[in-house]
Amino acid sequence: MEPKMNAYKCTQCGQLHHPAYFICRQCGNRTFEAVPLEGEATLLTFTRVYNLPEGYMKPWIAFGIARFTNGLCVSGQIDSDYIAAGMKLTATVGVVKEGVGKDYFGFIFKQAD
Repeated sequence: MEPKMNAYKCTQCGQLHHPAYFICRQCGNRTFEAVPLEGEATLLTFTRVYNLPEGYMKPWIAFGIARFTNGLCVSGQIDSDYIAAGMKLTATVGVVKEGVGKDYFGFIFKQAD
């Protein structure tokens, strides 16, 4: 099964949340439905981390905050050598940290075609 990331839509007012909340910030409702969160996003801001922990074989890792077309903003890794605010990205889900016995998944943004 391929990992997926979801937004959570309030069943009362329709407000989208990510990550999941116990109570809707808009109306106070406590029930949500999962909505797949993927596709095109626009990069709002980013940073590069150069001082990586031991074991990374890259000179740096980029992280950014991107806005999906539904208005929801999320953070994730950026897998691109060229990075600029305002660029179009495609959101995928992948391993963002390998763990012993367990991998951790999150958003990996790639430059849109």
